[in-house]
Amino acid sequence: MTSFTICQSLIHSTPILLAWARGLQSMLVIPAVDLKDGRCVRLRQGDMQDETVYSEDPPATALQWQQRGARMLHVVDLNGAVDGQPGNLPQIEAILKAVAIPVQVGGGLRRIETIRQYLRCGAARVVLGTAALRDPRLLEQACAEFPKQIVLGLDAKGGMVATSGWTNLSETKAIDLLVELSTRALAGVVYTDIARDGMLGGPNLEALREVLARSPFALIASGGITTVEDVRAIKALGPGIEGVIVGKALYDGKLDFASALQAAA
Repeated sequence: MTSFTICQSLIHSTPILLAWARGLQSMLVIPAVDLKDGRCVRLRQGDMQDETVYSEDPPATALQWQQRGARMLHVVDLNGAVDGQPGNLPQIEAILKAVAIPVQVGGGLRRIETIRQYLRCGAARVVLGTAALRDPRLLEQACAEFPKQIVLGLDAKGGMVATSGWTNLSETKAIDLLVELSTRALAGVVYTDIARDGMLGGPNLEALREVLARSPFALIASGGITTVEDVRAIKALGPGIEGVIVGKALYDGKLDFASALQAAA
């Protein structure tokens, strides 16, 4: 029996290996489910006063994306991101119960107890943004307690890290923070160019290349992804790209989800 035949036999007989093999072939297209005041919304450039409401039923919205072929969801508590504490916990818990695919949750995770709570509820990963910059000890503790379940949320404008739900711009360069955290047991990095987010103007490919070149972690791109061509362009950046997060373009119907999945495969 050849090594190729053995590999084929293992893949077809073991679901876990089959899922792994699929993962090698395709980039994730991850629908965003952004929550504000218990509803699914999208903001323009993170402005809490400039919202579009898409659904009053977050669990149903999440389940719809799973049924359409999503392999992961990105859920953000927008109230939590600004206030520093969970603001949509019942909705997030309901989403986690409604779907069977992995869900990464972010927004307002500033205490280890909150991180534990989300992971106990069934979140596959949690995203730390502001806390990673302001409270390095929390990030260190979280990575030690939950290795490869913590994602760095790197939100940037003009290359500088934004915090507190994008309401503050720090003096820290995004690429410098990546280098500083290179030894942490992170699951990956979500990089969002907030100048592009919700604007349907395409991703900042130059910034993504720069971050990818400096990141020791798998990268998920976010912000401005609008067309199938955008998905292809990000995939072409290389194997360091784990996935793309898409929000407004999907909800507005400007990007067909099935076509995006095909482009990422």
